[in-house]
Order: sequence, then C-alpha cells, then structure tokens
Amino acid sequence: MNAIILSAIWGVVMMLGGVFIKNKLVPKYLAVTGLVVIFVAHLNELISKKSLFSINVHNMIRIDNFNLTFIAIVLACTLIYFLLSASDIEKVGPHVSEYFALIFFVLCGISLAATFNTLLLLFIGIEIISIPLYILTGSDKRNLKSNEAALKYFLMGAFSTGIMLMGIAFIYGGTPNASFFIDNLQLGLGKMPVMIAIGLVFLLISLSFKVSAAPFHFWTPDVYDGAPTVFTSFMSTIVKVGGFFAFIRLFQNAFGLIHDQWQLLIVFITIATLLIGNITAVFQQSVKRMLAYSSIAQAGFMLLALFALNDKAKEGILLYAAAYSLATIGFFAILIKMEDYTIDGFNGLAKEQPMVAFAATVFLLSLTGVPLTAGFQSKFFMLMAAVENGKQFWIVIVAVLFAAISAYYYFRIIQAMYFKEATNVIFQSNKPSGFFKLILLMTMFLIIIIGIYPEIIIGWMYR
Repeated sequence: MNAIILSAIWGVVMMLGGVFIKNKLVPKYLAVTGLVVIFVAHLNELISKKSLFSINVHNMIRIDNFNLTFIAIVLACTLIYFLLSASDIEKVGPHVSEYFALIFFVLCGISLAATFNTLLLLFIGIEIISIPLYILTGSDKRNLKSNEAALKYFLMGAFSTGIMLMGIAFIYGGTPNASFFIDNLQLGLGKMPVMIAIGLVFLLISLSFKVSAAPFHFWTPDVYDGAPTVFTSFMSTIVKVGGFFAFIRLFQNAFGLIHDQWQLLIVFITIATLLIGNITAVFQQSVKRMLAYSSIAQAGFMLLALFALNDKAKEGILLYAAAYSLATIGFFAILIKMEDYTIDGFNGLAKEQPMVAFAATVFLLSLTGVPLTAGFQSKFFMLMAAVENGKQFWIVIVAVLFAAISAYYYFRIIQAMYFKEATNVIFQSNKPSGFFKLILLMTMFLIIIIGIYPEIIIGWMYR
C-alpha cells in the first residue's frame, strides 16, 4: 500500500515541480530522494507488515510477502536506474520533471498490478503502466523514429487493451455470481465454461502482448529501437517484469485450479518466444535492436514460471526480476554513453575503459546464465520449476538449447571489447564519470552476490 500511494503522490509532486522548477538538474535529485523515501517506507511495510495508510480497500487489493518482495525488487532496480541514467534523462528534452513524474506513475501501476485482487484493478494497473510509456516513447520530438514508435506502441497497446476488456467481460458474464473478484470465479469445480474459456484466451493474448511474448511480440523491436535509449532501458526491464508478475498473479490465483486445461497454450507461446527471440537476435548488428530481441528471448524463460506455477516458479520469477533488470539496466547505461550502437562500436572498449568493459562483461554473462551470476540462478530456478511440474519435460531441454544459442550473440560483444581494435571514438561527449563507474561496480557486485547467495532475495518470501 505504501508503494502505491507514495509513488502516485511523488508523481504529482514531480509533475508540479515541472511548473515551478526551471533548473534541469533539480528534478534528478528530487526524483532520487522521492524514490529513496518510497523504498524505505516499503521496506518498513515488508518487515513490519504495517502500512502508513489505513484505507479500507474492500478486498480489492491483497498484500503478501510474495508481492511485497517483488515491489521491493522493482523499487531497488529503479533506484539503480536513476543513479546510472538520470543524467541521460535530462538530455532527452526540456520536460525533465515530467519524464520522472511519468516513471513514478508507472511504478504506481506496477504496484497495483502486483497486488490486485479484482479484474478491474488489474485493468487499471495495466493502463497506468501503459499510458505514461506511450508518452515516454515519443518524448524525443526531434526524432521521427521516436514519433513512429510512440504511434505504433499506442495503436497496438489500445488494441491489446480492447482484447483485455473483452476477456474481462466474458469472465464476468461466465461467472455464476457475476463478480470481478478473483476469489469468486469458482473455477476448478468442474469443466471450464465456454465463456470463461474465451475470456481466459483473450486475457492470455492481451498479457502476452504486454510482456512481448511471441507471436504477440511484433511491436517490440521497433518500439524499443525508436524510443529514447534511456527509456528503452526502463521499458525492457522494470515494465516487463511488472507485466510478468501481473500475468503470473492472475493465472495462478484465478485459473490455477484449471492449470491443466491451459498449460499447453503456454508451452506453444514459450517455445515460439524462445525461438523467435534468440534466432532473430543472432542476426542483428545494432546492439540496441539485439537487446530488444534478446528481451523477447528472456520473456520465454520467464514464461516457464507460468508453465510451472509452483513454489519454485515463484522463487524463480523474483530472482529473474532482479537478475534480468540489474544486468540489462547496467548494460543499457553503458550503451547510452556510446557514440556507435553497433557491435563494432564496442571494439577496443577494454583498452580504453577496462573497468566499464569488465562490468559490461559481467552483465552479459549474467544475461547468458553463466554460473556465479544472478542470471544463472534465475534460469536454474526456472528450469527446476519446470522439472518439478512433472509435465512436458522436453520444454526444459529446449530452453537449455536456446540459452546456449543466446551465448553466441552476447559473446560477440565481449569479443569486440577484448579482441578487436577500436575503429572509431567510443566515448566522445559523454564519457563515464567516477560516480557512474562506482554505481556500475555496485550493480555488478550485486549481480554476483545474488548469484552466489540467492536467499538474499528468496528469504523475504518466507519471513
């Protein structure tokens, strides 16, 4: 509850700050301060189980250790994102305070999507996430690709929202007591009614679009490539894992008892997502576009949690949220400062900036799933969840094979950094500062710590 209300309040504060604050440097410090306040208040709620606000939500929100831990991960990763990339947000355009305000509204939406107990709040949460992103995608008015990406994202997003509303309407109509509450669906007591089945498929399609799972991924490469890179970093990490958590929460709590009836659909979507994401990423020369396709591939691994729906899957999605977000935010922070976004742009980085190259290597190794990194632990937990499910064991073998394929395109960047000579200027007008390198090192060590000791995150579920 603290995260929902405080992030909304601070979003309004940042929005009003845009009217009165003319110095472009002030919003950055105001945003970081606000996020620290929200994070501390949320940690207090996680530890004491007491919110600062006493509001009767009429059972529309359900709070437990699982979603509180997830929100804490989201807030911590966003804080690292601010520390690494806030100065780059200032360079996007003149409305710096408004950009931060929109990000706080997205955090409010993610907190709602993580705690909803009714389909209406799910819809509201998803829309609070989506609408600010349409604006952030088109925030670089001087760039035609940014304008095109925003329009494409808005149209596709509106279409998927319509599908979600249709799904909610079918489920409402097919429920015996006509309720939007997840607890009142009464599924698992027999054969699934036709209207519930249609509603389930519509919700599956809509949420698959939101998390860029194939074959509903087609918007992702163009939108991620066209959006300002600093916002692509946020969209492909915090927003994606927020959508996944809502996906898993809905299907576990509302449709968990009829898991066998829709599990095969998840198998097909998972395989298609792993195949399209990994194979297409292999052929990309633009690192930004490659990361867009790799985010689709990473979504395939996260779908294993939805396939399994057991305790190991819940632990795995928490680890994946932290590991994937930290590594991708860290790598994007480096990419933003580079002059050339192609793989050749990384040539000779190890000689010019050895510490930055080493951090980038750790991020890429974590995304690949190499042992002693958080990425390895998250993939391991996902595979273990699928094994414990005891069905469709072959999907585990397929996932491991595609993880091996992902090593090819991630290692191409490592090869360029360490084994090729620089052919052009790597950093010209935006060289990494000492503070930037310090936060980069902290992020890198955090990934290694989680990789060695995953209980640092999982343990909060069982407090």
